[in-house]
Amino acid sequence: MEKKLNKKGVSGIITTVLLIALAFVVVAIVWTIVDNIINKGIGDSNACFGIFDKVSLDSDWTCYNYSSEEFLFKIDIGDLDVDEVLVGVTSEGTSKSFKILKEESQISGLLMYPNRETIIKLPDKDAGLTYILNMTQMGLDGAPTGIQISPIIKGTSCEVSSTIDYIETC
Repeated sequence: MEKKLNKKGVSGIITTVLLIALAFVVVAIVWTIVDNIINKGIGDSNACFGIFDKVSLDSDWTCYNYSSEEFLFKIDIGDLDVDEVLVGVTSEGTSKSFKILKEESQISGLLMYPNRETIIKLPDKDAGLTYILNMTQMGLDGAPTGIQISPIIKGTSCEVSSTIDYIETC
């Protein structure tokens, strides 16, 4: 007498093994996608972590000259690599923002202090530079009422790192 194999039992085992393998593949794909999203978010937030007091305005070098309508401000950068700084200046009823880049560039109405060069750049690491902003050329009315800066690091815009709300007279 011949023994017959239970083919239904074998196909049930194969089906179970295939379902388990498929579940592992789906979990691996989902894990890879979620891990990439989390790591990108962490990388973006790490760019701005720990920059407190490393990108700041120097109030001793920030003032306004009423006769020339020139606003002087100094940016200090600590031990940090900064790509750009977003500068926001407010005056009586108007405001203007512009970016100062790490690479040399020109910004209408902005000069370097004291030589009045038109080629503008950010301070290097552990340094500071002073700028002269011509309020009229920049399209701002009256005296400045405040200035704030926000660093941009590794393509990530950080929160405002320094603000001066009272501008002295030069």
